[in-house]
Amino acid sequence: MTKRFFKITLAVFAGSFFGLNAQSITTALPFLEVAADARAAGLGDQGVATAPDAFSQQWNSSKYAFAENEMAVALNVTPYLSKLVSDIVLGNLVGYKRLSDGRSAVAASFRYFSLGEVEFRETQDSEVFTEKPVEFTFDVSYALKLSDNFSMSVAGRYLRSDLRFQSLENTDAEAGNGFGVDITGFYQSRDVNLGNMDGRWRAGFAITNIGPKMKYTEGEENFIPTNLRFGGGLDFDIDAFNKIRTSLEFSKLLVPSPQNDGSEQDQSSIGSIFTSFTDAEGGLKEEAKEVTASLGVEYVYDDVFALRAGYFHEHEDKGARKFVSLGAGFKYTSIGIDMSYLFSTSDVASPLDGTLRFGLTFAFGDEMRDF
Repeated sequence: MTKRFFKITLAVFAGSFFGLNAQSITTALPFLEVAADARAAGLGDQGVATAPDAFSQQWNSSKYAFAENEMAVALNVTPYLSKLVSDIVLGNLVGYKRLSDGRSAVAASFRYFSLGEVEFRETQDSEVFTEKPVEFTFDVSYALKLSDNFSMSVAGRYLRSDLRFQSLENTDAEAGNGFGVDITGFYQSRDVNLGNMDGRWRAGFAITNIGPKMKYTEGEENFIPTNLRFGGGLDFDIDAFNKIRTSLEFSKLLVPSPQNDGSEQDQSSIGSIFTSFTDAEGGLKEEAKEVTASLGVEYVYDDVFALRAGYFHEHEDKGARKFVSLGAGFKYTSIGIDMSYLFSTSDVASPLDGTLRFGLTFAFGDEMRDF
């Protein structure tokens, strides 16, 4: 009974993030796929090839080697399912420092997801119990420029998922603990001529959360959300004060596609990274459905004020997340403020539909211009 209840619990929590159906891919710690900062959220949940900022740790920590400030600390809080409850929150605290050699940087972040208070009972007539499930991660990264235009980074991440219900009798459920590794790369060109204006190319890739399955109970394991992201972008410097940044990003979970016989759980976490491109029962057509896409545009005035817009698309059979996002940013001396707002365009309502998100960034030290 306990294992069955725990499976249902995990599926319900995963379903609170995505519109699930028979072909949807579910993993442990699904909150890791949610944009944890307002700037990325305003650009359609993307960040692998956007301009570096303090929140790059989630998307592509290689970007820290090109960060303009010597050091920064940032905080973002995202209300979740805010139209229904007030105590489900995703928090993100991150900081980085570029080292004195000018070619490397270190960073660390802490992401915390509180599912609020959950009331439950074993039977209809039994006593009501209250639990507060939480999940969090802590990670550190090191980024290094391999050339003037290209950097790579490696990050290590501790994962914890505490969804246990200790008030149930004879439960053997335990909090899940695990680890993951990120391998990322980022390219940023020098200024290039684009007719009547200058510009700059950007490109990036990230393979995140490479690691073993999350174990909750004896014989109960779930894949963590190993993910491949890649994308590119182009900046247009209209004049000395006005700039437009465009970016396009694709993403795919590197975990097994759902199988009718449930055999995907028998695969190893590392082996599934390679088989995840060919294991869908619907063949390449279904594999293509598992790729999400996002498009973002950012207008920046004098590196002080920014307006953002983005669109995110996921196939109806794989979660049906589709939304338009809007955002803005403002910087005054060393303090930056970002905000974003999401409009769901899918028949499956997004848990973040109508949510206003805010982020704060505090920069320290000298600016470190690369070109």
